[in-house]
Amino acid sequence: QLPEISSVEERDEYVNNLLFKLGLVSCADSRVGDAKVRGISGGEKKRLSLACELIASPSVIFADEPTTGLDAFQAEKVMETLRQLAQDGHTVICSIHQPRGSVYWKFDDIVLLTEGALVYAGPARDEPLTYFSKFGYLCPDHVNPAEFLADLISIDYSSAESVYSSQKRIDGLVESFSQQTSTILYATPLTGREAVKNSMNLRKKSIVKRKGGWWRQFWLLLKRAWMQASRDGPTNKVRARMSIASAVIFGSVFWRMGRSQTSIQDRMGLLQVAAINTAMAALTKTVGVFPKERAIVDREHAKGSYALGPYLLSKLLAEVPVGAAFPLLFGTVLYPMARLHPTLSRFGEFCGIVTVESFAASAMGLTVGAMVPTTEAAMALGPSLMTVFLVFGGYYVNAENTPIIFRWIPRVSLIRWAFEGLCINEFSGLQFDHQHSFDIQSGEQALERLSFGGSRVRDTVVAQSRILLFWYCTTYLLLEKNKPKYQRLEPPPLDQIQTELKLESFKNDQVEPYHQPEPPLLDQGKPTQQLESLPVDQLNLFELEGL
Repeated sequence: QLPEISSVEERDEYVNNLLFKLGLVSCADSRVGDAKVRGISGGEKKRLSLACELIASPSVIFADEPTTGLDAFQAEKVMETLRQLAQDGHTVICSIHQPRGSVYWKFDDIVLLTEGALVYAGPARDEPLTYFSKFGYLCPDHVNPAEFLADLISIDYSSAESVYSSQKRIDGLVESFSQQTSTILYATPLTGREAVKNSMNLRKKSIVKRKGGWWRQFWLLLKRAWMQASRDGPTNKVRARMSIASAVIFGSVFWRMGRSQTSIQDRMGLLQVAAINTAMAALTKTVGVFPKERAIVDREHAKGSYALGPYLLSKLLAEVPVGAAFPLLFGTVLYPMARLHPTLSRFGEFCGIVTVESFAASAMGLTVGAMVPTTEAAMALGPSLMTVFLVFGGYYVNAENTPIIFRWIPRVSLIRWAFEGLCINEFSGLQFDHQHSFDIQSGEQALERLSFGGSRVRDTVVAQSRILLFWYCTTYLLLEKNKPKYQRLEPPPLDQIQTELKLESFKNDQVEPYHQPEPPLLDQGKPTQQLESLPVDQLNLFELEGL
């Protein structure tokens, strides 16, 4: 997100200054952590999320409840950080519920909302108390102003009478404020010196937020994806143990197969089980992880950190070493135990076929994870789709006997192509013991029984590669289609608001914050007098208060 012209030293200096400003120097080399791994504190996580957004030095920062889940000390530290950012030239807008007194006094302007209606918008601190005191609502001594304001604009549901009275109070406050602000926009003029100072700060702090070059995005995402894949030690250990355990179990069941007629069915069954096990292991791992990662990808892609193409390609390449290790481990243990075709080249082709199948299943898992919103839904949908591919995998239903309406399914079934490739690799050139003329004498005859005659291993690998590419392209389209969408808000034309608004300077030393006649009290029966609109005769530098 930093400009490409920045050198490594300048980027390091910028990041170090950001860590120092947000108080993250002490935990700069610590892991963030999660529910299983202990990491930094909640306040540090909040400040870290701010730091991630401040990398591009945005001019406007929206913080949705930045103090939620934090204790009083950490909440005040986070708000102090936001206040410092505002003083440095950023526009900081945040929502907050019942802040402590010291946090309330850090705000420059506040907006009070109740049930979607505006009750107050303007300077913070004492001005809201002065405003509401004109209606007879006085803040008691030694009471947190924020709590007083929250109680004032909230509905009391303890009884029917309290609901009615509080609703009547709120309706009166809403109407009074709407009448007062219908024709007047309060603004605080900026002196020339302040305007120049703020302008210099913005020019100094602002960094154009743009995505780097394609190759730079790919390289950075590749490093991050490799760190994620290699750091997941517990998951990798479990997958390695399961690969070895599955190979040992299958190898024990199909121990040292010979060349008898019964060994033909055994070989087909073993190869089908190997294809199913490889596909399901890769699929379940991906659908269990990617839906959680997708939330981060959607957020980072929506704010323009990187494109989806470099992300998907980097994810594929980063998982090649780790993803290939488990099929290779599975084949290394199973192949000699079952005494499959005893040549080194056939063993290499066996491992290559199951490895490509594993990558294709992982790509399918990405598509499933991009298709549904939760991990639970992905875990339900993924195995269901794989079961359909299993039925049309070439072992249970012959391709020639498949109904016409379903004949497209075997063409996209990664299990079918893996099973076909394993069978061609295993049966080609084998001779079996036979006693009768109708017995299967060669591996080629066995392949004809499965409708695999005339095919080559290379053709099956190419078909799996096409399936892999298809799932990755589908994932790209789904992520692009389902990315967060934001409505662009545009202000009305200036010529429309100039005839309706009057700018008045707000003086902080005034007792009463507004220069309007006192709005009517809560009596809804009294008619209100519309204030006369005055044209804007002169426009100077100003900043809007509370908007």
